Amino acid sequence: MHCPFCGADDTKVIDSRLVADGDQVRRRRECLSCRERFTTYETAELLLPKVIKQDGSREPFDEDKLRAGFMRALEKRPVSVEKVETAVSQIKHKLQATGEREVPSILIGESVMEQLRALDEVAYVRFASVYRRFKDLNEFREEIDRLERS
Repeated sequence: MHCPFCGADDTKVIDSRLVADGDQVRRRRECLSCRERFTTYETAELLLPKVIKQDGSREPFDEDKLRAGFMRALEKRPVSVEKVETAVSQIKHKLQATGEREVPSILIGESVMEQLRALDEVAYVRFASVYRRFKDLNEFREEIDRLERS
């Protein structure tokens, strides 16, 4: 690790601890040349699978697109940004856990609906209406009835 102060290559780790629920390692380091101390954070680099769209095209997973979908559904609803970030993180972990190089977009859509159902029922129905392309009020009623039964 290069020292950010003097650029020397030789540093030593003084302290290491887990942070962010064990997803990161925080390390305190000391430069052996200039004796300055600094902190580094280490995370595992995990690749997310490509998304197979319904038209058969493939594109890289886009976390910002996922977050934007949540935010659109949750617009003017009483759900904190932290809860949205937790939901996005859970979906990313689920995708990584599949071990697949490619996943169908429907898997992501269903995961979003599952998370929204737990966060806010109104946002869930909003998202479902777009995702499932509701054509009339009866489809809204059927979805709301399904939600009430579960």
